[in-house]
Amino acid sequence: MSQTATVDHVVAPDSGKGAVDYIRNGKGIVSWLTTIDHKRIGLMYLGSVVLAFLVGGLFALAVRLELLTPSRTIMSAAGYNQAYTLHGAVMVFLFIIPSIPASLGNFLIPIMVGAKDVAFPKLNLFSLYIFWIGALITLSSLVLGGIDTGWTFYVPYSSRVSTTAVVNVTLGAFIMGFSSILTGLNFIVTMHKLRAPGMSWYRMPLLCWALYATSLVQIVATPVLGITLLLLIFERAFQIGIFDPALGGDPVLFQHFFWFYSHPAVYIMILPGFGIISELIAVHSRRKVFGYKAIAFSSVAIALIGFLVWGHHMFVSGQSELAGTIFSFLTFIVAIPSGIKVFNWTSTLWGGSIKLDTPMLYALVFLILFTIGGLTGVFLGMLGVDLHLHDTYFVVAHFHYVMVGGTAVAFFGGLFHWWPKMTGKMYSEKGGAVSAILVFIGFNMTFFTQFFLGSRGMPRRYYNYLDQFQPLHAFSTVGSWVLGAGFALGIVTLLVSLKNGKQAPANPWGGLSLEWQTASPPITENFESTPVVTHGAYDYPLAQGQKEHA
Repeated sequence: MSQTATVDHVVAPDSGKGAVDYIRNGKGIVSWLTTIDHKRIGLMYLGSVVLAFLVGGLFALAVRLELLTPSRTIMSAAGYNQAYTLHGAVMVFLFIIPSIPASLGNFLIPIMVGAKDVAFPKLNLFSLYIFWIGALITLSSLVLGGIDTGWTFYVPYSSRVSTTAVVNVTLGAFIMGFSSILTGLNFIVTMHKLRAPGMSWYRMPLLCWALYATSLVQIVATPVLGITLLLLIFERAFQIGIFDPALGGDPVLFQHFFWFYSHPAVYIMILPGFGIISELIAVHSRRKVFGYKAIAFSSVAIALIGFLVWGHHMFVSGQSELAGTIFSFLTFIVAIPSGIKVFNWTSTLWGGSIKLDTPMLYALVFLILFTIGGLTGVFLGMLGVDLHLHDTYFVVAHFHYVMVGGTAVAFFGGLFHWWPKMTGKMYSEKGGAVSAILVFIGFNMTFFTQFFLGSRGMPRRYYNYLDQFQPLHAFSTVGSWVLGAGFALGIVTLLVSLKNGKQAPANPWGGLSLEWQTASPPITENFESTPVVTHGAYDYPLAQGQKEHA
């Protein structure tokens, strides 16, 4: 069993008393826009992705409101197509992919490994500006006619038929890809080269392992999407026959390129969430992580196997039966590392001294929702079942249970967990707990209903539908209001704490990893002297009544 640096097992740096914290070290917007401090850059990323989350969430609420009735409710069919496309594009490219690595990862990784900053601080700031440029180009479509292709940009509709701002959105996603690559490169070099003395690989917090695996996928897979989107732009602008069959191209080739990136991108989205949940469960149950190495290596296994399963998105595209069978088998294989994580998290909780703080409530919500998402993914990996459920609301529900029930819930759990460290302020536990409960209730009202819709044959992306589906759609729409209220309450609770919250102690949760050995908020250099690690990060002593794992 790996252990981690505790207060007793680390040559502890000074707490930072008397030193200037990173927030007050320089005043004015210029000091923030020119900073190379990873913590400030992480906060600016955080503000950006939360803003994107709000924009994407408003489009989601608009889509659900339109589907309240079988015919037109608040918008035209063209407006509906643009609303769900912008919801998907904003949520995937501006929120889910960068949310945890760029914000929490940037803030935490150097502190967790005992470094003063990331390996390339100026490159880190450059990646933030690249992200902003790509995001602005993407959002410029809002005033240039929108986009109606769906977030997957399938050809030939996106290359020839659509009259909307396809080039702007695809160019924006192409540019943001460079930000993703540079962030991943920075994390890998930081963890290889800047770990504190004694911080071996098996003493690193599991969030570091998760972000390391994520970074590998970002560096290897993102260029494939970049090339694909660039080819799509060239084809649309210059009528070059690459994907459009009318020009001699192959539309299935686009699907192969797109999903070769986009299925590994699912793990870019969810692997950081896995890392956060490992931290939350260990800290808030005061328990050694069960099977540290199994969780760590399963992150790497997911990243590697994820490159081999893209074809399960294409079971109905005309690929051979042999190819479909192979991709179906590989889909079952990739479920094994995820199952290992869920088993180990549950085992960590067993016999633990669990405290139901807000972060732990979000962790428990994650366990339930992600397990449902993972199991329904196995259904879709079966050839015979997928033929019936393909392009129905069953797929929509499965995707949201993994991406929102997994990544977004983990992101909010991590945000509540490390908020005192990042800001130096404690938030209202009551507000945080109510937000987690509302998210759980609202999410299941919204998306569990859609499993029934899909199994009964309701296609996704349809503007009108049969009257027989109306009660379930209405229930799902009401659930979206509850879900939106839960997330909104969580954000408001955190923002209010900036003004009214009590001063946070250095270690409010009793965590043992290095970020909890610094001041809240940390000083600019993180540590006044370099920490020396002699043990691992989850070496919690057994409380009375706790049982040691066999």
